[in-house]
Amino acid sequence: MSKIALRKGDEVIVRKGKDKGKTGKVLAVLPEKNRVIVEKVNFIKEFIRPDRSRNIQGGIMEKEAPLSIANVMMFCSECGRGVRVKKKILEDGSKIRVCDKCELSLEKQK
Repeated sequence: MSKIALRKGDEVIVRKGKDKGKTGKVLAVLPEKNRVIVEKVNFIKEFIRPDRSRNIQGGIMEKEAPLSIANVMMFCSECGRGVRVKKKILEDGSKIRVCDKCELSLEKQK
């Protein structure tokens, strides 16, 4: 299994499938299955049975389903499209992820 370059909170764009072109934030990474869950992308309908003992009403609920990691790319806000990621070592020895095209840092600001 290869190491996954995506992390929770990254902005990604969908490259293939019914939601092609949509962007969203990564909600969860599932490395054992090589999948990610992206916010507001790949909705499925889940049917909930009513349960009176736990006070659940039941009905149809929509939720995000996992996507293959091969179908998403990191989204660069400066380039405006999906980009490959390079690692860059700073002067203090720390590593950051940068856009391959414009060298913009893709790390979240804390």
